[in-house]
Amino acid sequence: MTVPAVLHGSRPSAPSAVTTPLTGAYARMSAVFPGLGVRELTGGEPAPRGAGWVAAADLAAGGAALDAFLAWDNAQVLQDYGQQARPDVVASFGLHRYAWPACLLITVPWFLERRVPRLPVGDVSYQRARGRMAVRVRSFSCLPGDPAAGQPGARVVTDENALRAEVRDAVAEHMEAILDGFGARMRRGRRALWGMATDEVVEGLWYVAHLLGEERRAMTELEALLPGATKPYVGTAGFRELSGPSGEPLPTRDRASCCMFYTLRPEDTCVTCPRTCDADRVRRLDARG
Repeated sequence: MTVPAVLHGSRPSAPSAVTTPLTGAYARMSAVFPGLGVRELTGGEPAPRGAGWVAAADLAAGGAALDAFLAWDNAQVLQDYGQQARPDVVASFGLHRYAWPACLLITVPWFLERRVPRLPVGDVSYQRARGRMAVRVRSFSCLPGDPAAGQPGARVVTDENALRAEVRDAVAEHMEAILDGFGARMRRGRRALWGMATDEVVEGLWYVAHLLGEERRAMTELEALLPGATKPYVGTAGFRELSGPSGEPLPTRDRASCCMFYTLRPEDTCVTCPRTCDADRVRRLDARG
């Protein structure tokens, strides 16, 4: 369950003044994970600019805004590790630090409230130094019988399977544009890029659900969301279970992609990295308690 380092220690953001069918889910997420706050914009309210804010649409465009965004990641690598990372590695880190919280904007309301917002890049902005996102929710999908089904912008779908399809489509709509922006910097093929997007969907919700005390339910939900052969996503949720020193179950997963951290610290891979053997996983998971 990898968390972007920039979100550690971020200050809690002020709660949004807007109340929508998504507000409760975002508030519950921020209550257990204060490093990420969500501000919901009213119809006529402009998206925040300046003071470290970047529009997701500008990242997707791949120009000066993305250059500035990645310059932060480059400086962070130099500060933390005392060495220069390859440009494609810097871009991979930058993509992770954006995509991890961006996917939560869609997956958390689905997981907690069974409501799936549509959030194209034009409706999302990010302030990563403070761990804040601003969103304009114009529409969302929900199930029959949802009290919010009569709200403006609601789209009622038939059942849970149809709602899962809405999650996949909403994330894909947002991430397709983001991958277009970052992809040229990353020296990876389209399948590898979508492997990264798949990992962000799974590991972000897995982590937040753990904080909420609902880790096992999240694993079950994610396995149903990503059962395989759900293009453009790559593979399944990838969960499996190891046995600890006393036979206790230790949940883990195999990432569909590599975050490239090994290029800086070959001996210190992520616990879900395919390069990390099961013996090392057991040792590290057991140490976490």
